Amino acid sequence: FQQAGAKAVIMSLWKVSDLHTQELMTTFYTKWLSGIPKRKAFIESQMEMKEKYKYPYFWGSFVMAGN
Repeated sequence: FQQAGAKAVIMSLWKVSDLHTQELMTTFYTKWLSGIPKRKAFIESQMEMKEKYKYPYFWGSFVMAGN
C-alpha cells in the first residue's frame, strides 16, 4: 500500500471481530477528522478501547505503519 502511495496504513495482526474493529475505526476517524493528528488519534482510540476492554485481543492487534 505504501509503495502505491498510501502515507499510512492501519492493519490488524490477527482477526478481530467486525464489531470491535468498527468501534476502533469509528473512534479513530471521528478524532482524526476533528483535527487531531493521525497518529495521536490512533493511539487515543486504542487507549479508549483498552479502558473498555482490558484484554488486548480487542485493541492490541491494530498497528499503524507510516506517517
